Amino acid sequence: MQRLREILDPFLLLLIGTVALASLLPARGEAAGLAGAAADAGIVLLFFLHGAKLSRQAIWNGARAWRLHLATLGTTFAVFPLIGLATQQATAIPPSMRAGLLFLTLLPSTVQSSIAFTAIARGNVAAAVVSASFSNLLGIALTPLLVALTMERGGTGGLISLSSIEDIVLQLLLPFIVGHLARPWIGGFVSRHRAMLGRVDRGSILLVVYAAFSAAVVEGLWQTVSRGELLLLAAACIAMLGVVLVFTLLLGRLLGLSREDAIVLQFCGSKKSLATGVPIAGVLFPAGAVGPILLPVMLFHQIQLMACAVLARRYGAAADAQARLAAAG
Repeated sequence: MQRLREILDPFLLLLIGTVALASLLPARGEAAGLAGAAADAGIVLLFFLHGAKLSRQAIWNGARAWRLHLATLGTTFAVFPLIGLATQQATAIPPSMRAGLLFLTLLPSTVQSSIAFTAIARGNVAAAVVSASFSNLLGIALTPLLVALTMERGGTGGLISLSSIEDIVLQLLLPFIVGHLARPWIGGFVSRHRAMLGRVDRGSILLVVYAAFSAAVVEGLWQTVSRGELLLLAAACIAMLGVVLVFTLLLGRLLGLSREDAIVLQFCGSKKSLATGVPIAGVLFPAGAVGPILLPVMLFHQIQLMACAVLARRYGAAADAQARLAAAG
């Protein structure tokens, strides 16, 4: 039971509860407008806080250890999207969820879990902080650009409105820049109240998810998606993660990375950020399309946590055993 609690992400349980609430009591009419406005405000607040949290030193450090960081970014923003384009041939999965699979592969890496798993595995934690933070910083601009470039080719054209660029600037980039510029004045407050602001982060994401799935339910989401299709979607997520885990393992060996840096490549390169994906989807896509697009992101989020938790513990146990042998010798 304890191990189950360690693997299961409590926030995912909140997300599932939010989806269930939206399925049973979706926001309609005037309430839908209020939910959408609250979700937009949550997105602005979320990216403002992201900007305030990221130190300038972390940005400058992104240029160091260039082989590791280039390998991680290449996996995140090149190899993953190619896999996403390949999934568009899975015609058994509904087109809207295939669009979600492709969108998933265009997202940046996670920050907190990548660093946490690197620490458990006895990897290079400092490099993981830089690599994951740099990935998220670039993702604010790269993910919308990749969506515009690949989702048309992936057969999901027509989902992105002409006002998306303006929305990206006003809801994502501008709040992020303002938050980062305000860091000298509010950085101390942000550092002292990380736990409270973390709850604000998660609350903002839950608002976006509720608004998105409410719109999708009103449009008939659960009447058009079967259990079999959900199982196929989960299988596709597992397969994608497996391919990337093997790829990053082999790439680390090919580049001759140290064990500690190879762990960073595997954990930072194989993750996709739910916290970044939810608000970006809310900005890029019409309300009725966001729900199905977020399903793969939510599934992949939990699958990656479970798989990487197992890997991290095994790597950490192996490193500890090797250290004990070295000390005994």
